Amino acid sequence: MADYAATRARVEDYFDRTATQTWEKLTSDAPVSGIRATVRAGRNRMRTLMLDQLSADLTGMRVLDAGCGTGLMALELAERGAHVTAIDISPSLIGIARKRTPAHLADQIDWRAGDMTDPALGQFDHALAMDSMIYYSAPDVAGILAKVAPRLSGKFVFTLAPRTTALMIMWNVGKLFPRSDRSPTMIPHTTAGIAGAVRKAGIPGRIAEIERVKSGFYISTALVFQGHRA
Repeated sequence: MADYAATRARVEDYFDRTATQTWEKLTSDAPVSGIRATVRAGRNRMRTLMLDQLSADLTGMRVLDAGCGTGLMALELAERGAHVTAIDISPSLIGIARKRTPAHLADQIDWRAGDMTDPALGQFDHALAMDSMIYYSAPDVAGILAKVAPRLSGKFVFTLAPRTTALMIMWNVGKLFPRSDRSPTMIPHTTAGIAGAVRKAGIPGRIAEIERVKSGFYISTALVFQGHRA
């Protein structure tokens, strides 16, 4: 994971210092612009799609929400009965998530600021990572799976930016700007490319594509990794 630490630092700086208010509003019921409304709708659809990969009854299960942001996924997991470890690299977003937690779910969610790959988080039945791995290279995505998957008994459901013509054009244009002027850039991937990186890293298990969600300026592909032990 040669570039993981550097990318993680850029993402942390962006969400904790630059985009906190934007994400707080986007993940609320507050009115937003037409463009952001399409992003909100896409993210809501993706969150539902990811949750649909798990049982409707998660009572007693431990679930990792890796890159939980302001906590919408974690709250829905807790409503299904899961004990959720919700972690994000942005302490500011974690603070928002804590404030939004209803009293009846407070004991079911452990909000943490930190690294989603931290082995000290322990063992889980499932893990979800919605749009929190979209900034990483294929080797780094495989590295994340290598650290998290051995501690899962079930599924790791995550999203990545698809390698489409439009996204590749935006990605290449974005590289023309000085790094200091850029927000973290999504790295487009193919499912086959990620599967190849996983095989190369020697991680036992299978990658499968679930579905792509496109809503205006939001586009993301849901994938699932399931280890041989699951």
